[in-house]
Parts: sequence; structure tokens; C-alpha cells
Amino acid sequence: MDRLAFIELTNKPLGTFIEAAGIVVVGILLAQGIRFFAERPSRKGTGDEGAVSRALARRTVHGLLLPSIYIGSLYVGLTILDLAPKTQRIVDTVALVAASWFLVRYATHSLHVVIAHWLGKRGHEFSRQRLKPLLVIADVALWISALIFLLDNFGFKISSVVAGLGIGGITVALASQAVLGDLFSYFVILFDRPFEQGDFIVAGDLSGTIEAIGVKTTKLRSLGGELIVIANSQLTNSKVHNYKRMERRRVLFTVSVVYDTPREVLEAIPGILRRAIEAREDTTFDRAHFRGFGASSLDFEIVYFVMSSDYLRYMDIQQAINLDIVGSFAREGVSFAFPTQSIRLER
Repeated sequence: MDRLAFIELTNKPLGTFIEAAGIVVVGILLAQGIRFFAERPSRKGTGDEGAVSRALARRTVHGLLLPSIYIGSLYVGLTILDLAPKTQRIVDTVALVAASWFLVRYATHSLHVVIAHWLGKRGHEFSRQRLKPLLVIADVALWISALIFLLDNFGFKISSVVAGLGIGGITVALASQAVLGDLFSYFVILFDRPFEQGDFIVAGDLSGTIEAIGVKTTKLRSLGGELIVIANSQLTNSKVHNYKRMERRRVLFTVSVVYDTPREVLEAIPGILRRAIEAREDTTFDRAHFRGFGASSLDFEIVYFVMSSDYLRYMDIQQAINLDIVGSFAREGVSFAFPTQSIRLER
């Protein structure tokens, strides 16, 4: 404030100062009253929905409403003083910057709360670290929008800047198609959830347990112990088998016996196979049939379900079933078939 402006300000009537101060005091009292009622404990809205509503309400009051009242009352009070044009421009600029600052901070925080609640409501078991890239992009977009708004109000020609940014954005997009493809694939993985950290997946000729999901790549720990780093776009473009989410495992195997097995024994074999399966826990028998005639064997096809996705549990059950079949066939005098050839010689 220069000397002329100061002299002009001191020449204002006392009533003008009282009126300006009264507006500021009323604004402060109003803000304190709103703060008092906002911080009172409320019994409305229980559970996650109520918690999110209360968090947004508190943020609205403390992050936007109260600062708006403070800034607005001070701005109106200073405007009433009828300041010099230069001083008024400074006040307008400061008020606009402050209002934009609080508005963007409120918007970013509210966006964080809403996105976190939305993902949690849909059952997404995510960590803040995994959600951070998405929130950073949203925050940057909001701050850039606020900066463009301020520059436009300060008299800068935003149209040429935006046009330049658009051309530059197209150039950057063309030069980094692979990176952007992996970034969009990260969002697909984040929202669609084909797999999560800790899941065992098979994608093409790769298999392993998900250790980390990044913005560009996903890390797998293979059964051999090595770390596999694969691009997100490659995963989303592949057929992914997620064994962690398998509720039950369908097992199909074949048992072959020799051709000279008597018919009554062949008729009894499906029952033997069924009893061997039903004797195990966590199994559901489906079928056992005399499937057909092999080159050197009579083949039986068996199907059952293991009510667990654990591969080791499946292997333990299959091993126990195989041992039961071997013991039962030995007691019934059934011989397993193996590749044989009969040579007939004629004089």
C-alpha cells in the first residue's frame, strides 16, 4: 500500500471502519457457531456409509465452509472501505488465490475419501500405496485446472497455452504409447480386479504368485523362486488363470486294466473307484465309467472334485486315492495294463 492509498484510507469516516469491522466479526462468530454445531457428536448414519458421510461433512466444514466465511467476510469488509484501485486489485488477487487454494484442497481430499469408499464398497482389498498413482493423477489434474483458472482471471491468454499443451500432449502420447498402455492396463487391473497381490496366476507360458502390482509392471514370484517382471498391458491382453479364486478343483484321471479282466470284475471297478474317492475328506465324487478300448488296455475315466484351491491339498488327496486303488485292485486280482504287443507266428 503506497502513501497516497494510506492517506485515502485514513480519511475514511469512522462509521465505515466500524461497518467493515462488524462484518468481519459477524463472519468470525458465524464460523465459530458452525464449527460448534459441526463438531457435536451425531448418532445419525452408522456403519461405513455414516463414517464416509461424517468425514465428508467435517471436511466440507473445516476445509471449505469455514475458510470461505473467513475470506469472504474479510474481503467484504475491505471492499466496504472503498480502497484505491491498485490496492483493491491486490486484495482481489489475494482473495481469488486463497479461495482457489481452499477449493482445490477440499476437492482433492473429498475425491480421496469418495474413491476409497467406492473401492471398499465394491470389495476391493487395496492399499493406499496401490491407489496412490490414481490419486496423484487426479490431484495434478485439479491443480492444473485451478492454475489455468487463475491465469485466465489474471489476464493471460490461456487459449494459446491450452493449444500448445494440446499439441505437446499429442506428441508425448504418440512417443509413449507403450507406457500409456501399461498405465491404462493398471487402471483395468485396479478396478476390474482379475487378480490381486498373493494370487497364483497362469498367463500364457508364465506362472507365479503376484508379489506387487505397479503402474507399469506386475511382479510374479515363480515356483522356481525367480522374480518375473511383466508389463501390465501384456497381462490384460493375455488369458489369465487365477487359481487363488478357484473354489473347487475338477480332477479327471484314467485307470487302465488288462484285456483278460473278467466281465464281473469290470462291472465292479467303478464301485471300487468311487469308494476310494468318497473315503477322502474334501472330495465330491462325480462319475467313473468304462470309457473304451485302448491299444493294449481297457480304460476307465474318473472325475471328482477337490473342495479346495490348495494345490498341495489336491496332490495329497490324489496320492491317497491312487494308493487305495492299488490296494483294492490287488485284493480283487485286477492287473493294471501297460503297453504290450502280441506277435503271432505262422508256419
